[in-house]
Amino acid sequence: MTRSELVEALANRFPKLLKADADMAVGEILGAISQTLTLGHRVEVRGFGSFSLNYRPPRIGRNPKTGDKVSVPGKWLPHFKAGKELRELVDR
Repeated sequence: MTRSELVEALANRFPKLLKADADMAVGEILGAISQTLTLGHRVEVRGFGSFSLNYRPPRIGRNPKTGDKVSVPGKWLPHFKAGKELRELVDR
């Protein structure tokens, strides 16, 4: 499901909600999650899952074209872990 499909589904499910308002709501939720992760905090939505950051330490990689060694810097990556209820729903 894409963002526009999510906005469409919200607007269809709640007829009194304008499409523009649904788009703003989805944008605010995603923005809040992004902002919280940017600050290094964790986001947990009960029954759905949690978003956190994982650190990948620096390493020596390899350029597949030339075979030369390349230094890859450490970085933080977002990580999603599904909650128990979501895992059970998907598993059915």
